[in-house]
Amino acid sequence: MEESLKKQAAVVRELAKRVMEIAMSEKHVRMRRRFRDTNDLKPVRPPLIIEEIPWHEMNRGGELDCVCEDGRLRGMEYSLRVALYREKHFRCDNYIVPWWGVGKSYSNTGIGFSVSEDRLAVDGRNHIVSHRYHDVLEDESSLEVYHDPVITPYPENDRANMAFAEEIFDGVMPVKLQGHGIYYSPWDQIAMLRGVEPILIDMSERPEYLHRIMGLFTRGMKCEMDQMEKYGLYEPDLFTVHCTPAQFTHREEFDPSFGRCRDVWFRTMAQMFSTVSPAAHEEFDIQYSVPLASRCAFTYYGCCEPLSDRIDRLKLYPNLRKVGVSPWADVEKSAEALGGNYVLSRKPNPASVAFSTDRDLVRKEIKETVDLCVKYGCPCDITLKDISTVGYKPENLDIWAETASQVLDEVYGPA
Repeated sequence: MEESLKKQAAVVRELAKRVMEIAMSEKHVRMRRRFRDTNDLKPVRPPLIIEEIPWHEMNRGGELDCVCEDGRLRGMEYSLRVALYREKHFRCDNYIVPWWGVGKSYSNTGIGFSVSEDRLAVDGRNHIVSHRYHDVLEDESSLEVYHDPVITPYPENDRANMAFAEEIFDGVMPVKLQGHGIYYSPWDQIAMLRGVEPILIDMSERPEYLHRIMGLFTRGMKCEMDQMEKYGLYEPDLFTVHCTPAQFTHREEFDPSFGRCRDVWFRTMAQMFSTVSPAAHEEFDIQYSVPLASRCAFTYYGCCEPLSDRIDRLKLYPNLRKVGVSPWADVEKSAEALGGNYVLSRKPNPASVAFSTDRDLVRKEIKETVDLCVKYGCPCDITLKDISTVGYKPENLDIWAETASQVLDEVYGPA
């Protein structure tokens, strides 16, 4: 390694030492134990997490400035600086793990459909933009471009990436080759291919056409899952699922050495179905994904759509374990329906940190959630996410985390 790279690697190693001290601390050991207990349906203090952060707005005092010039080393440096930033500023359960993960390399041809859209950006530094989608699946002929996806693994890349990371961290931080999770959101994809309005019209006027589209997406996902499993590309020891804890202590016949479907989470959703009936939701979405999800260890359903009026339909997933409860859901109905048999994955409203943070509003939202979960014996995690902006006031997140943590301290005791 040339002298310049050695100096840059030394910067990364020093940051890694500091991150490892945090990750191995008793506080984080207890935190990870609570993550497992929550998913094992024990009503412990809920994990409190902030994710999907507008990092381009967070660099106060140059804490996220990088000095490495090499692209790969700069990426490592930035990730480590982010971890240190989280622990310094956010009084919550920060995802800081005692290893460096190297993702398994593969390519996916997709199923042949391509998005056509117009975009409008307000902040050029923010990847959150407005979209206007063109309908590229307007009629039956549009579906002729479908093809089964082809997955190609690249183990030679994995070996090279592992060797590079191990050389850089040089015993300071363990390096793990990691697989991937399952994220299946067909209606997000279909909405991007068509726009929402044509889909809603077709539910009434051409339901058979929508069923044909979903048939193709289901076939494609089954094909993808078969190949990902064949090549061992799934991660049986996933740390997060949809920004929430994914750990478990008990799984029957769990094999951590190979990424089989039966050892991983199935994450799915149908965000645009917030405006359709529970029966239509089941007809056009749930019935298609239940057979796919049933191949896996557990199912996590939901994102931004309110699901409180259709949790009975979600229980058609035989391995359902976690349900998203969005800012637009009825929290009490959700907690009562989920009870002690599922994790209520609460997503507070990110608008509360967009320009200023009102402690009273944050306190009210978090207190309502935990009080109802205690009332109905419901395991819970709380994740502030989808944060498009904090109005370039990074302290908004500090205030949110501090306030929410104070509520949890009062109800459950210190973390």
